[in-house]
Amino acid sequence: MEITWHGHSTFHVTVDNTALLVDPFFDNPKTDLEPGAVDADYVLLTHGHMDHIADVGAFPDATVVGLPEVVGYCADNYGVSETIGANLGGTVELGDAFVTLHRADHTNGMETTYESTGGGMPAGFVISDTKPTQVSDAESSTFYHAGDTGLMTEMREVIGPYLEPDVAAVPIGDHFTMGPMQAAIAVDWLDVDVALPMHYDTFPPIEVDPEEFRREVTATGSSTEVRILAGDESITVAE
Repeated sequence: MEITWHGHSTFHVTVDNTALLVDPFFDNPKTDLEPGAVDADYVLLTHGHMDHIADVGAFPDATVVGLPEVVGYCADNYGVSETIGANLGGTVELGDAFVTLHRADHTNGMETTYESTGGGMPAGFVISDTKPTQVSDAESSTFYHAGDTGLMTEMREVIGPYLEPDVAAVPIGDHFTMGPMQAAIAVDWLDVDVALPMHYDTFPPIEVDPEEFRREVTATGSSTEVRILAGDESITVAE
């Protein structure tokens, strides 16, 4: 599994021969790529805010996956033709990948209409090369994209012990999501090997020094490695 960060919450994930793009938003200071510059078989949307769906229309040949309300909105407004509506707790098989939706604690107004509640509960995605079961599988490679969220005990009680992510991308920008302190607690609860900070430095309210996140993770006593990626930088998750 290869994971590439394109700034903000935009991640490109390759599982064997399947390419997935999460929350396409390339108008951010961490990437020089134009929308549509990466390959995507599937585009995964955590929720309907502008900074997560803005460039979904740049991938007309991809299948768009997310909550039914969000993918329906994109079909109506972005010319998306192929969609898969899934919901919280569900696992969908997307080519060589298995993607499980889990709740994220956030709002979900569509586009910039933050007062709207029409998008349903926001989601995070657990992306794996094997289908999750109650039997622990040390051979699987699993990436958790937490979406826009605050700290929630499901990370400790469900996602960490049962979905077993190896790598987690967590928002650290504060103001709209967790800041470095709560994100560090999330990483400790998830017990992942590697943590990737995201959703920071895009707009003035979320300008954060990611080294603060690293210090907070250390303060929890966690052995998790914090990787502060440069824009368009990749890491590989080995089995």
